[in-house]
Amino acid sequence: MPMSSRPDRTQPLALSAMLGQADQMIQTPEQPEQSAPNQLVVFTLDEQRYALPLSAVERVVRAVEITPLPKAPEVVLGVIVAQGQVIPVVDVRRRFRLPSRPVDEDDRFILARTSRRRVALVADSVAGVHEPADREVTSAEQELPFAEYIQGVAKTPDGLILIHDLDRFLSLDEEQQLGAALPKATG
Repeated sequence: MPMSSRPDRTQPLALSAMLGQADQMIQTPEQPEQSAPNQLVVFTLDEQRYALPLSAVERVVRAVEITPLPKAPEVVLGVIVAQGQVIPVVDVRRRFRLPSRPVDEDDRFILARTSRRRVALVADSVAGVHEPADREVTSAEQELPFAEYIQGVAKTPDGLILIHDLDRFLSLDEEQQLGAALPKATG
């Protein structure tokens, strides 16, 4: 079912609620949780599992309508407003060359922070927080030297989790293009 704009759908999911209860437990943000260095927020695109370091994730929210952003890089779908800030919505599918599809009302936005800005990543679902053992995680250079946007791979009994590197996600040119387009959206 395609997205429609609903004001009540912007309520954040608490990180502790993401552990299998994300659809039932929508609430206001919690105090920031202390996270171990290996804690990952696991999300899915199609059937593949990806992850972000928990320390980079601010919250998970239900998908809302995206406002197009003229002159933004192709990987940016548009912008949303969260807590009064305009945040670019990044199409992870496009970056990883997965089949494109419209954002659905069952999708989630993962609000995260790169070293340069806040971004929202579109995910099919968020599975929760996972803390792999050190022996389960290897660097992307070892396992997937061609995958420039992946920083590591967690080998779990349930399969592979590709650990996403937010700081390498946007190229310098895309970052500059986005930087130029955003002031026009807020002005």
